[in-house]
Amino acid sequence: MTADVAVETTPEIPLWNDPNHPVATRVDALVAAMTLEEKIAQLYGVWVGASDQGGEVAPHQHDMEEAVDLDALVPAGLGQLTRPFGTVPVDPALGALSLMRTQARITSAGRFGIPAVAHEECLAGFAAWGATAYPVPLSWGATFDPDAVRRMAAAIGRDMRSVGIHQGLAPVLDVVRDARWGRVEETIGEDPYLVGTIGTAYVQGLESAGIVATLKHFVGYSASRAGRNLAPSSVGTRERADVLLPPFEMAVREGGSRSVMSAYTDIDGVPAAADEALLTGLLRDTWGFEGTVVADYFGIAFLKTLHGITADWADAAGAALKAGLDVELPTVKTFGTPLVDAVTDGRVPEALIDRALRRVLGQKAELGLLDPDWSPVPPALDGVDLSHPEALRGRIDLDRPENRELAREIAEKAVVLLTNDGTLPLARPRRIALIGPNAAEATAVLGCYSFPRHVGVQHPEVPVGLDLPTLYDTLTAEFPDADITLARGTGVDDGEVSGIGEAVDAARAADVVVAVLGDRAGLFGRGTSGEGCDAESLTLPGAQQRLLDALLDSGTPVVTVLLAGRPYALGRAIAESAAIVQSFFPGEEGTAALAGVLSGRTSPTGRLPVSVPGSAGAQPTTYLGARLAQASEVSNIDPTPAFGFGHGLTYTTFAWSDLVAHTKEAPTDGAFSLELTVRNTGERHGTEVVQLYLHDPVASVVQPVQRLIGYTRVPLAPGEARRVRVEVPADLASFTGRDGRRIVEPGDLELRFAASSTEPRLTATVALTGPERRVDHTRRLHAVFAQETVEGAVEGA
Repeated sequence: MTADVAVETTPEIPLWNDPNHPVATRVDALVAAMTLEEKIAQLYGVWVGASDQGGEVAPHQHDMEEAVDLDALVPAGLGQLTRPFGTVPVDPALGALSLMRTQARITSAGRFGIPAVAHEECLAGFAAWGATAYPVPLSWGATFDPDAVRRMAAAIGRDMRSVGIHQGLAPVLDVVRDARWGRVEETIGEDPYLVGTIGTAYVQGLESAGIVATLKHFVGYSASRAGRNLAPSSVGTRERADVLLPPFEMAVREGGSRSVMSAYTDIDGVPAAADEALLTGLLRDTWGFEGTVVADYFGIAFLKTLHGITADWADAAGAALKAGLDVELPTVKTFGTPLVDAVTDGRVPEALIDRALRRVLGQKAELGLLDPDWSPVPPALDGVDLSHPEALRGRIDLDRPENRELAREIAEKAVVLLTNDGTLPLARPRRIALIGPNAAEATAVLGCYSFPRHVGVQHPEVPVGLDLPTLYDTLTAEFPDADITLARGTGVDDGEVSGIGEAVDAARAADVVVAVLGDRAGLFGRGTSGEGCDAESLTLPGAQQRLLDALLDSGTPVVTVLLAGRPYALGRAIAESAAIVQSFFPGEEGTAALAGVLSGRTSPTGRLPVSVPGSAGAQPTTYLGARLAQASEVSNIDPTPAFGFGHGLTYTTFAWSDLVAHTKEAPTDGAFSLELTVRNTGERHGTEVVQLYLHDPVASVVQPVQRLIGYTRVPLAPGEARRVRVEVPADLASFTGRDGRRIVEPGDLELRFAASSTEPRLTATVALTGPERRVDHTRRLHAVFAQETVEGAVEGA
């Protein structure tokens, strides 16, 4: 058997297989030819695991569902294959062979030869054994660099497509509302504009590689009460419209995403999976989305079991279809026999089946899965002799050097320097005490949706499949002449304190302490960060704060390094650490990136995508608070952050000057034009991130004190200056008014050019004039930045 054997076709090509006809025409013909069972079969997936021997996939036996008989299902066809690579560890080449053979079986078993769409997770890289583990989305946000994220996503997409995957379940566009939520690491940050721009760049990259990007979770999942996973959300109309929805709107309009995943949550009693106003009225009728809506795993069944709005599985299926949901994932439940029976007895109109089916088949046609020359052979196996599967083992490399280089670029750009008294960069220290539970833990750089933490932990007998140097390894290489003493001190969350004394002794004998603290990613309580790993407070897990305080008492300068999935309150360390370095699960190249920042080989350029709390119990809070959300004399709880959204230092200094507002007044359908100068006044190359915030002093409904409306990275050589120009459309001042419609109001505004939400540098007072103006989803979404060198040569960003 060789990979250059194409699927045989007859001379008479059915209309639905003929690419010379419009997709809609082909789909209509196919729908008309299908039985009810064949139609419904295209609307669900089956959770499978690829074979590490290259044989066909096997259904995944999940504790939430009964076993699936694949033999009984495939004659009617199959809509999706769920996570063939992301269920069990499998060599990529043998996994690709297994998927290929399964697709051949599916197409040969059904009357119409329709392949399944194969989907995978890709929140921190392709979630497959041996694939590059990139930084988590919270690190993407810390880069403030959409272009780098776009290139990363394209690389992830190419790897997925090469082995036969069609759809990726990313990005997460949930905006952080409570940092106690376990899935903060999966988000991009607490600001909708940052989430929207970075998330849209990811979508563009993934889609450029031919992978269907899936926006999730639509909408409100991150606004759960008390930061609990899969808990009720208390969200008002304006919070949903002005904070939670804009990232999805941007990704639909500008990203070209072809799929959306409904959220588990309900808002004001209506679950997202059964919300027709959301999934059809807003998403399709208003925004013009034409792709598929897929259910979050088990989300349709939850309409019965968790939400209690349907009496049985058939009602759940009907409610989801009526709302505008198209595909049941991860496996067949409500869309199986219950839905067939409900359509047969008239409880669910067949027209709803046909509507969803047209979307599913249209997408399959766009992917080439209905074309007569479609082949189950993925690009990575094309032309390869497949007759000896074991000879394929190791043939496909999903962690190539160019992937690692890109992973390192993202990791380096995401490192955030929070404080520094001059101790960093370290000046060739002779004795380093490297202390903490994450100092020598290889997987401390990985998020919960990385393959090793998501799946690999359940298979300890299988090698991790990646080179994951610990921070001890990379610091040893970075400082070859230093004597590095290693002490764990305590575990991430075990509360053990017996090792603190040894750690303090090591600290006292050293020139500098590098304390490496933070999280362990996991799922459903098996970690301190990740899905189902919510926090009661933002105190460091376990006894880590006690260890940190003891190190601060040692008398030796302490550099606090955090490998975490969320921000934590650090107590005394905020004022007493010699430096604090924050990294959010930076991926397989993360410790090399951290070592480079500690040594000064690289200059930190990251900025906080989430605020670092000043106290552990002041949640929920974000920088987007209104005036009532600020510290006051009538409450003993101070929500003021220790470090605000957007904060980050580097190893040089910058001066901001000469702000000019060329347009101080503009009509409500106009724009403002401004410019300022940013100069590197230090002795090292550095990158400043110019952030633009809008403050609306008087509005008809309560507004955040300020909100981000634009940003740009400004790389500068020592002594170099750049003139930064920006056009600010009046549309960016819009908000949801009292009648639920988005408006631009006349009145004074402040445009604050800032280094962070708490560090304004220059402010322009401008005014909008004329009548109140209504805007919609066609409004302008971006301020437009341009840069021009004032003097000196421009170096690389």
